[in-house]
Amino acid sequence: MKSTAVTPLSKETVAPEEVGVDPYRLDVLLRRIRLEVEHHGLPSAQVAVARSGRLVASETFGEGAPRYLTQSVGRTVVASAIWKLMGEGRVDPGERVADIIPEFGTNGKEAVTLAHMLTHSAGLAFAPLGFPKMTDREARLAAFAKWRLDDPPGEVFQYHLTSTAWIIAEVVERRTGLTLAEYLRREIAEPLGLDLALGLSAEEQIATVAPMVCTDGDGSEVDPWGPWFFRERAVVAAGEPAHTVCAGASDIALHYQALLHSPLWSREAIAEATRPHVTAVPAGDPLYGGGTKPTSVGLFVVVRGENPDGWIPATGSPETFGHGGSAYQIGFCDPRSGLSFCVLSNGYPQKGYDLTSRGAATITNWANLGADLT
Repeated sequence: MKSTAVTPLSKETVAPEEVGVDPYRLDVLLRRIRLEVEHHGLPSAQVAVARSGRLVASETFGEGAPRYLTQSVGRTVVASAIWKLMGEGRVDPGERVADIIPEFGTNGKEAVTLAHMLTHSAGLAFAPLGFPKMTDREARLAAFAKWRLDDPPGEVFQYHLTSTAWIIAEVVERRTGLTLAEYLRREIAEPLGLDLALGLSAEEQIATVAPMVCTDGDGSEVDPWGPWFFRERAVVAAGEPAHTVCAGASDIALHYQALLHSPLWSREAIAEATRPHVTAVPAGDPLYGGGTKPTSVGLFVVVRGENPDGWIPATGSPETFGHGGSAYQIGFCDPRSGLSFCVLSNGYPQKGYDLTSRGAATITNWANLGADLT
């Protein structure tokens, strides 16, 4: 009988050769990331690489910290809560959201399924829920009721910047009795020995999280959901679930390893969550994830499929899944090679995203080098 015991993951690194990682290619990757800190203005960057459940690299360049604000890289962590519940038979992606959260079932949203939300195709890309309203559960539920569809469910793929993550948080609470922050801590982070967290207090942020730094301006307010917003400690303490998971790069890389190997998740649930469910050109402005070529998404995660973009490495297998984050962050895992990779930074440009050719090339280069280590 296969053991279901959960073993905490070690953050000690092993020689890359022990787990089949090429040390010379790894050296090129690390030097390429260090270059951005030493010569191109990033205040710091933290990188981790893992395979076979072990870290082969865990490095910080510049003045970093144990944790970073993971922005959208943390969405895989949030999604993994739903994936775990799927494997336990407590959640079905085909369920209507209104059957789980009755307050949601207004203004034509009755037909929206959890799968629609998780694949950014529910028609709620800009459903509003900002600070401080998001700190109060009753206010959140009232916001759910007011939301109106921009498009019919299932017809348009457009990244849901905040709405999906708040729905995930409420679904977790309805089905487990725990807030998403509590569930991640008790059911995932603590059993795996990881330091990822949601809703860190201001004091914990000061002590453990690298502060966000604008690299080309004064960091003033330029966008309601730009990185400047998430450098506000009250917002991070409120546990906004789409962008404010706090973790080190090693936590993210090892979390991916756990998705591959830990009995916390069923293999069937992971396979279902990380296969392409929707493949389309993402609608909307490039600042909010809009694109010009097809992208594949699973259940709240980007999948390479046959259409790799800059956020998923072309050097990985079609099964590679993960998520990029504003502005210089990315995390992914290739189930075929068994490799997981994460790089985090606390730098961001005034516009929030770096849409310059050089900015896009930086992420693309990191991703392709990170996937090409075996």
